[in-house]
Amino acid sequence: MAAAAVMAALLLRPLGRPSARSLLGRAGVATGGPRGRGGLGRSQVLRKSPKRGVALSAGSFLVYEASKLVSGFAEVHASFKVAEVIEQADYLYGSGETEKLYRLLVQHKNSEDAELLWRLARASRDLAQLSSTSAEEKRQLVYEALEYAKKALEKNESNFAAHKWYAICISDVGDYEGIKVKIANAFVIKEHFQRAIELNPKDATSIHLMGIWCYSFAEMPWYQRKIAAMLFATPPTSTYQEALRYFHMAEEADPNFYSKNLLFLGKAYLKLNNKKMALLWLSKAKDYPAHTEEDKQVQKEALELLNSI
Repeated sequence: MAAAAVMAALLLRPLGRPSARSLLGRAGVATGGPRGRGGLGRSQVLRKSPKRGVALSAGSFLVYEASKLVSGFAEVHASFKVAEVIEQADYLYGSGETEKLYRLLVQHKNSEDAELLWRLARASRDLAQLSSTSAEEKRQLVYEALEYAKKALEKNESNFAAHKWYAICISDVGDYEGIKVKIANAFVIKEHFQRAIELNPKDATSIHLMGIWCYSFAEMPWYQRKIAAMLFATPPTSTYQEALRYFHMAEEADPNFYSKNLLFLGKAYLKLNNKKMALLWLSKAKDYPAHTEEDKQVQKEALELLNSI
């Protein structure tokens, strides 16, 4: 962070702050009063006019070039600032400092940078997931997160993380919108997860979430299936085998990256009546180091499932 500030200072220092007056003076334009007592006579003015016009053009050009330099340096400085904020944000995220992270990023909610905005969407959602967050605050944060993710996507449609978090946030909002909207949103969610994977095939989280999508529709209750069939000619469907494939793909992309992926590998194998493999993955989920509240919840569920086998 300090290095970026020093770099910005070094870039700006040589330029200084010349006034328009000094720039015009350098270009050969008189900035004082009339020359001599009476100034220039009419004939002198006429003779000097072409040169004065040239001088003014040169001065205007210098002012224009200087303004471009200042603008360019301002943009560089702004990019350094965004980079610093993102660096701080990633540190806080890695440290599990959810509230501090949100307070840092929400100051930049009007940013035009997609990288910063999708991180703000993630921070808003993470804050909503905390057990200390009230139901009213959670609802507000969920909708807030969706707005930030949407804005990130508008700023950069080629940003895989913006697609991922937009899909996640739409899914969260669906919990407040009813079954009809939730099922309709499922098509949009799948589309954005797939797009995120296309843009970054190595992102294990996007692949895992595509697996969650498949798992959710594989275990959809019969009454929801009936509603879906009534509302849509071709309602969203999937299988546990398809979900399992995505969970394994995620693990191959980044082994042991997420406690929940281990848990769902075990759950998917349970659904497919493969107890041996279910025991393997559920045991890994139970023993996964708990860094977050979600990790603790995963450990608890994994232990309960292991005891039930």
